[in-house]
Amino acid sequence: MTTTTLLRIDASARKAGSATRVLTESLTETLAPERVITRDLAETPLPQIDETWVAANFTPAADRSEAQNARLAQSDALVAELQAADTIVIGLPVYNFGVPAALKAWIDLIARAGVTFRYTAEGPEGLLTGKKVIVAFASGGVQLGSDYDFASTYLRHVLGFVGLTDVSIITEQADAAQFAA
Repeated sequence: MTTTTLLRIDASARKAGSATRVLTESLTETLAPERVITRDLAETPLPQIDETWVAANFTPAADRSEAQNARLAQSDALVAELQAADTIVIGLPVYNFGVPAALKAWIDLIARAGVTFRYTAEGPEGLLTGKKVIVAFASGGVQLGSDYDFASTYLRHVLGFVGLTDVSIITEQADAAQFAA
């Protein structure tokens, strides 16, 4: 797999001793992209969506005020990172059976009707197609695919909703080199 632009998303609150950060670093080195966009959700936390953001998001672009455009600027930047990447590596630590709040904030900011998905007569259609996603999964007690693993199934679903359907999930035991071919 040839990677030109890789978007690396680290969602672990832990800077040191994070299994997902070790995996995302290993994947980044193994894939050896020409360009890496790094989004560290612990280092630079994202805001939660609020009433102002929702109102701006549901206002047609041509009708938005300057303040509404400013409120969506960070969301637009996150979407642009996704659009620029041909490969996305996401560090997914499992917190209390689910995705970390920091990753959920990122999801809320990038899942936008008319921008990353649209509704058609046949149902929703993701607009971020043709990209590879590798999820680096780590948990202290929840096994990937177990009855308690809500994190990977949720993430796979929401990624698919925005068009990211080529998703591989690896664990600490996996070898990042398998993605270099």
